[in-house]
Amino acid sequence: MRARLLGVLLCLALTQSPAEAADKQVRIAYVEWADAVVATNILKQVLEEKGYQVKAIPLAAAAMWQAVATGDADVSVAAWLPLTQAAYYDKLKNRLELIGPNVTGAKIGWAVPAYSSLNSIEDLKTKAAAVEGKVIGIDPGAGVMKTSEAAIKAYGLPVKLVDGSDATMTGALKDALRQKKDIVVTAWTPHWMFARYELKYLADPKKSFGDDESVNTLARKGLKDDMPEVYAILKKFKLSIKDEEAVMAENEEKGAKPTETAAKWIAANRAIVDGWVK
Repeated sequence: MRARLLGVLLCLALTQSPAEAADKQVRIAYVEWADAVVATNILKQVLEEKGYQVKAIPLAAAAMWQAVATGDADVSVAAWLPLTQAAYYDKLKNRLELIGPNVTGAKIGWAVPAYSSLNSIEDLKTKAAAVEGKVIGIDPGAGVMKTSEAAIKAYGLPVKLVDGSDATMTGALKDALRQKKDIVVTAWTPHWMFARYELKYLADPKKSFGDDESVNTLARKGLKDDMPEVYAILKKFKLSIKDEEAVMAENEEKGAKPTETAAKWIAANRAIVDGWVK
């Protein structure tokens, strides 16, 4: 009996060698922005359904790109192009693979409450006092922050860009809306704040923030050969702005868990998910 048991255990051990086990591990790098949290959690659960062990690794934007380029991460679905993260792409494009857009029609810029008298970035030349001479931003390494600094110079604005995080920016926005005050915040679509609040983008006649952006999927070199099934799923993985913003808004509800809202979306959109994996 003991010999038979040892034989069974040996067979089980041999069914998955260390190399094969490693082949089932996928590392997803992402920035803790609202849209990237949604996309990453959905992709993570889809891959787990296919039997992969998935680790989601939160990083700053520059570190996210670097992790995929060095192979410390296998994939990211949070690369904003062609403008927002162009500097990272230009530096690392030969060391990673750009699979392509997973969200189209994205946008970056500055947003204000819909009731604001500000309509254009140029208005801030004479109305900066209405927002205390500040544009409320996010983490300093973000592409939208670098573009915002360039916009301030291009328009010659008497304003200061205040760095922080996605949470501090949306917190300041919420406070201003409650008090019916003016505020300018760095903004991007998709983002849950556009689903929850009545906001508008400031016109950008100098095109400092470019035209429409896309959110793209990155893969480390060699992933296509090492993990062909994962690569095939990544090629098909796409989300709509409407879907992302809806899940993002759910994540902002008290007690919400991104893993649970992602699972709920997958269950409600099984046909879409099946299209990715089949």
